[in-house]
Amino acid sequence: MGDDIHEPSSISPEPSTVVHRVVAILEVLLCSDYPTQLALGASFTAFGYGPYVAGQLRLGYVVGISLADSVLLIGLVLLFLLAHGESPAEVLNGRRNVWREFLAGIPMTFVALGIGIAVLGTIQFLAPRLHTVEHNPLQQLLKSPTSIALFACVVIFAGGVREEVQRAFLLHRFDRWLGGGRVGIVVTSIAFGSGHLLQGVDAAVATGLLGAFWGVIYLRRRSMVAPMVSHAGFDLLQIGQFLVVGK
Repeated sequence: MGDDIHEPSSISPEPSTVVHRVVAILEVLLCSDYPTQLALGASFTAFGYGPYVAGQLRLGYVVGISLADSVLLIGLVLLFLLAHGESPAEVLNGRRNVWREFLAGIPMTFVALGIGIAVLGTIQFLAPRLHTVEHNPLQQLLKSPTSIALFACVVIFAGGVREEVQRAFLLHRFDRWLGGGRVGIVVTSIAFGSGHLLQGVDAAVATGLLGAFWGVIYLRRRSMVAPMVSHAGFDLLQIGQFLVVGK
């Protein structure tokens, strides 16, 4: 796949058969987050624990769904990789030094922050109607030191770790069997942004572009560690922004 933007993978390609592609599509759909979150949400609701109480998001629901979904989705990724005889370490981190990748992700946090600010500022100037949500509904969860600490854990594990494991796996599948890395970047970024429509159309656009940024880093480096650090750091900075300026 000569059009992809990455270092050559050390994993030898398998024949791109119809069966491989169908299986890859099913795996991508199962690991897209929507089936797992819908199943978990239905289970929580069936036991009488819904997402809202008195018209506001319930912290326990958000934390529970996020962490349970993270465990389930990461488990599926590992299961699918092992079922194909693929090494999770090879797919998720290649042959990179983990510590160096961790350090490389720190400055990328501020690049991501710059992208977010630039995109939201441009939208505010050119298309202010896309600011469809006045206040981020997740902001209401940051009411006490305990809730802040819990939410920080959620954005690190469910945001930084889970979503970058997920992104690496999905891009790996696209790269090998579903049209290449560039196609994967477009599809996963649209899906990633759509999952944040609750926070507004402008936030969804910005999030989708950030997803593309982290996806390109993975394809170039063949490691999810730097994007994971950047993603988690970005989300923590967002929490800090909410606490300082209140929006």
